[in-house]
Amino acid sequence: MPYSAPAWKSRADTFDDYVREAASRLEPQWGKAWGKLEFGTEDVPPSDPTPWEDGIPLARLFPADMGQPARIVLYRRPMEQRAQGDELAQWVRDVVAENVAYLVGRRPEDIDPDYGG
Repeated sequence: MPYSAPAWKSRADTFDDYVREAASRLEPQWGKAWGKLEFGTEDVPPSDPTPWEDGIPLARLFPADMGQPARIVLYRRPMEQRAQGDELAQWVRDVVAENVAYLVGRRPEDIDPDYGG
């Protein structure tokens, strides 16, 4: 499909849609528990892994600070490189569930019954 076609989507647009869908799935049940939370995407992590991260991170959770809401940022390129075929949407759902679980003090399986599936 040509770039000028209205239906054309970049990989970044598709990834953003996956993140939006994953967050929307969890919001009705967990929105009150997570409070003010923003989801974001970036192509790659902005820096080298922190000492407690093993390898290149797929996402980072930034806690709420000084009146700013908590923020979960997912990194598109590292996730695309690990996902095979059409697994990317499931990877996004799992990574979102893992980060929300950490934020609310639960297990990912409690957050999303489809976790790991």
